[in-house]
This record gives sequence, structure tokens and C-alpha cells, in this order.
Amino acid sequence: MPFCLSICPYCDFVVYAGRTARGPASRVEAYLGALRAELDLRADALDAAPGGRPPLRSVYLGGGTPSLLPARAVGTLLDHVRRRYGLAPGAEVTIEANPGLDERGDLAGFAAAGVTRLSLGAQSLHPAELRRLGRRHSPGDVADSISAARRAGIRSISADVLYDVPGQTAETWRDTLHGIVDAGVDHVSAYALTLDDPQAEGLTGLLGDHLPTRPGARAWRARAREEQDEDRAADLYAIADALLADAGLGWYEISNWARPGSESRHNLAYWRHAAYEAAGPGAHAFDGRSLRRWNAARLDRYVVALTSDPPELPPGGEERLDPATFAAEEAILGLRLRDGIGAEMAAREDVAEALGWGRERGLVEDHGGRACLTLRGRLLSNELFGRILAAGASA
Repeated sequence: MPFCLSICPYCDFVVYAGRTARGPASRVEAYLGALRAELDLRADALDAAPGGRPPLRSVYLGGGTPSLLPARAVGTLLDHVRRRYGLAPGAEVTIEANPGLDERGDLAGFAAAGVTRLSLGAQSLHPAELRRLGRRHSPGDVADSISAARRAGIRSISADVLYDVPGQTAETWRDTLHGIVDAGVDHVSAYALTLDDPQAEGLTGLLGDHLPTRPGARAWRARAREEQDEDRAADLYAIADALLADAGLGWYEISNWARPGSESRHNLAYWRHAAYEAAGPGAHAFDGRSLRRWNAARLDRYVVALTSDPPELPPGGEERLDPATFAAEEAILGLRLRDGIGAEMAAREDVAEALGWGRERGLVEDHGGRACLTLRGRLLSNELFGRILAAGASA
């Protein structure tokens, strides 16, 4: 759902704001019609494939700010998904929301529509950090939103927070984490503030899955990078790991902590290399074997394709993973998880050498016959993963 009231300067997601998102010139209704058309076309293709398919175990409404949608629109969309794809009993249905009163939406209406999980974009509970990040909400809005979600009957609540934010200190970081935990969340996602340049990476062309970075955001990122520090980021991560564990939220993926039973089933599908379908500008899908597909980020081209007569799939791209790349990705994704990877995968030639390098440096240890990352390994995981990818590429 690629619509927001405003665009944060660090955000690299596909987002449209201003008149496109709200008001008489809004493109939201046109977009929802196009989205339903894409869901139908993707379902038709899956139905035509041999072997059948199980109902969905999870649905994730991400953004953007999907909570800007009226509850009736969310209900209509989920009904469409149920009809075309099926939903397994007890399926996890997540909606992302921002905490501000004008952005968190009709939480009770979302629950009635079938939403079972809320992912809240808190980012910080420190006023100066929120202003620096361009966020619209106040610290108090976060606790208010969590309380409102509980009253609405949403069973599971997650909060996203950022570290290595310019001006952030260990004290403000601890305050944010304590405030989030005290508000009663079941799950925390903590991400280092990443200030990539999608244009430099060639991701913003007509078929690219990113939009060009605005000049103001580009200048903001340049200033923010000067205030970031890798060593401080590592210290803040270690603080989060200890504090959240003490509060009963154990880490289960490099950037994610949860109370037992509250792990994100949807995101676990990504990390377990499972198949997933996706729709909308910039969306990525994977068949669980070799084919990765994405939609281009441009909203206008997306809507035109899907509202033509007959509807056509939107522009985008795809890539096929060779067996060596698939195997390397599977090992990397598995190592991101607390459970790590089993002995058979760890013994593969392209993985074993990297794991040996990691063991020598205290990045990897063995538990019950499985290779797992240590805390130091999580902090330096990119170095280890790079070695696995390089070995797979040369295999």
C-alpha cells in the first residue's frame, strides 16, 4: 500500500504522498482496483500450475501506511484474498500502521476485517530523534496506539525501532526500548538506520523496484551519514539484545525479538526460503525454487497496465537463481535465524570454509549439531555472508 501522508527522508520504500495519497486527487481508489486485478492475474497463474496449492498461512499489508485505508477497504481487500487464494485456519494477518492519531486508522475496524497482528512504526520515543527522522507522531502516540490496538482485540503487536540515528545516545536508546516494552508489545524489530543510494545501485529505472531519491532527502542522508558510527551501532545492538531478553523477548532473527509464540510467521517464510506471492508497486515474489520476480515502482504505469481492457500484468523484472546461488542464499537466510543451519547444509563445501573462518573468530558456534551465529557473529554477519556468496559464485 504505497501511500503516506509525508515521506521520511531516510525511507527507501515505494511511497507516494501529498495529493496522491489523500484528498480529491487521491489515486488510492484507482490503485485498489488495479491491485485487485493483479491479485486475480497472479491467482489465475497459480491455479493453472500443476499440483495445486495450499491456502495462505499469512497475509501482510505493508507500505507506505496501509492504516490510512478505511476499514471497509481493508475488509474488501482481505475478502478478495480469501476468495482467490484461501486463508488457512488461524492465519496471521498483519497491517502496518504509524502511531499518529491521523495515521493509525480504525484499529477496531481492521480487527473486525480479520487483521490479527499490528506492526507499528514507532522508530524512537525521543522527541528530538523523531523530529530528526521526519516522523509525524509524538512519543505518547506510540503507547496510545498499542493500548488502542489491545482494546480493539488485535492479538499480536510489534513495534519497529531504529538505532544508529544521528544524535542518538545509549541513554535515549534504552529509554526507547524500555518505553516500547512497558507499553506491552509482543515483538520488536530493531534496524540500524541504513542510508543507501538506490539510484547509484541502478534500482530506479523504468523497471526498477525503487523510486528516485528526492534532492532534499539525498542531502539529509549525506549529513546523517557523517554522524553515524559503526562501533556505536554495535554497542546499541548489544544493549537491545540484553534489554529485550531481560524483558522476555528473545531474539529469533538478527533484527527481531519476540515473546514465545509471537514470532512473525510471515517474515519467517522469507528467512526459510519459502514461496510467497506479492502484489503492488515494488513488490517482490519468490516461487520457493529458483524464480524471483518484482514489480516496477512507478504507480502510474502500474495502474495503466492493470486497468486496461483486458488487464495486463504490471511492468517489472525477474531473475532465476542458479543452484549455487540458491544454496548460498538458503544458508545465509538460515544463519540469520537463532536456530541456524543443520549439519548437512553446514558441511557443504561452499559453506563449510566460511563457517570455519567464522568459528576461528568467534562468529559461529555449534548447538545440538547446528551452526549458529554468536552475538559477535550477528554484528559481523555481513562479512560471513559475503564469504558464503563468494564461495557459491565460484562453485
